[in-house]
Amino acid sequence: MLRHPRDSEAWKKFDLMHPQFALDPRNMRLSLATNGFNQYGNLSTSHSIWPVVLIPYNLPPWMCMKQSSFILSMVIPGKRASGNDIDVYLQPLIEELKELCNTRIKTFDSYENEVFDMRAAILWTISDFPGLGTLSGWNTHTGLTCPRCNFDTTPKKLVKGGKFCFISHRWWLDGRHKFRLAHSRFDGTIENRSQPMAISGHDILQ
Repeated sequence: MLRHPRDSEAWKKFDLMHPQFALDPRNMRLSLATNGFNQYGNLSTSHSIWPVVLIPYNLPPWMCMKQSSFILSMVIPGKRASGNDIDVYLQPLIEELKELCNTRIKTFDSYENEVFDMRAAILWTISDFPGLGTLSGWNTHTGLTCPRCNFDTTPKKLVKGGKFCFISHRWWLDGRHKFRLAHSRFDGTIENRSQPMAISGHDILQ
């Protein structure tokens, strides 16, 4: 059961990989959320705004997702969506976050009435699917749009709509699941493939 992000596998794996960071619960664990919108609510204008929000997860679940806990780190305005150029705008924030992660910053703890060395790390990003493409650089508009399936995706184009559809979800099921053999209920094929291997950070950089 996931009651708080700290119950997730990503949080636990981060603790195993960075035990010194995990020793002090005051070290900040953050997510970065962003999405563009038209501030005028008029689709005939091309202006857009991309707020970039940091969400601290050190708080209890009933507090961490409240608006009063959000940190508005920057706002990216423009005549059009920033697209892949968002990296340029995010660079100052990334540099500060890298400093917070690698260097201990003297911070005052008002509850304990003491100064301690604080660090911070981003565990997740939050966005819609087009925003994922903007943040990660993964092309979300082609047949290889699924970042989890990566290059093993098997898309099919709709004859009349001309758009891609993805019907290979059965390979995520258990190997003995009855849907793997139910060819008549899906695309007429039997699914024998195993789940795709997760792409590593090194593979992404390549």
